[in-house]
Parts: sequence; C-alpha cells; structure tokens
Amino acid sequence: MAFKCEIPAMPTVQLDDNAVRITRWDFEPGAATGWHEHGWPYFVIMLTAGTLRIHDGVNVADVPLAAGQAYRRPSGIKHDVMNSSEHPIAFVEIEIKQPDALGMA
Repeated sequence: MAFKCEIPAMPTVQLDDNAVRITRWDFEPGAATGWHEHGWPYFVIMLTAGTLRIHDGVNVADVPLAAGQAYRRPSGIKHDVMNSSEHPIAFVEIEIKQPDALGMA
C-alpha cells in the first residue's frame, strides 16, 4: 500500500528518551517515508512550506501546509507520506511516549 518510490525520506533522530522521540524528516521531491504506523501519538511541525501526499491504505490526499504549521495524530494509524511538492521539504515529528502525562491517551 506504500507509494512506489525509489527516494527515501531521510530521518534524523534529534532526541529519543523515555518521554519523547523527536525526528527531523527531510524529503526531496517525490521522496516518501514508506508504509508505517506510530506506536505513540505524535505532532508534526512543518519547517518548510510544501504539500504532503498522504496514503492511508485506501485514500490518497494532497495536504498543503505552510512553514510553521503543525498538526497532531493519534497512534496506530497506518500510512505513507510523500513530498508532492516540486522542491525539498522538511518537518519535525514529535512522538509522545508517555501520553498519559499530557492527557493524550
């Protein structure tokens, strides 16, 4: 169900402790994360403006996002994310390993 892509998005883990994992993701045009799901709820903060193409296994949606724009998702949603912009994009993803502490469970 993943996008057919030969360019992987490049993750750089910035922090991984018992509370959170913070990862910067860099995407060349057409790069994708690959099919995955998160074990914890998470936030995404765009570092650059761009359009994320999100595949949930059934539907594909293009989601334009501005630099600095953020969103959150619960754990357990299987998906693939591709950069459908014509330029490189980047975002920071913050996975919350102890959601009860933040009322996110």
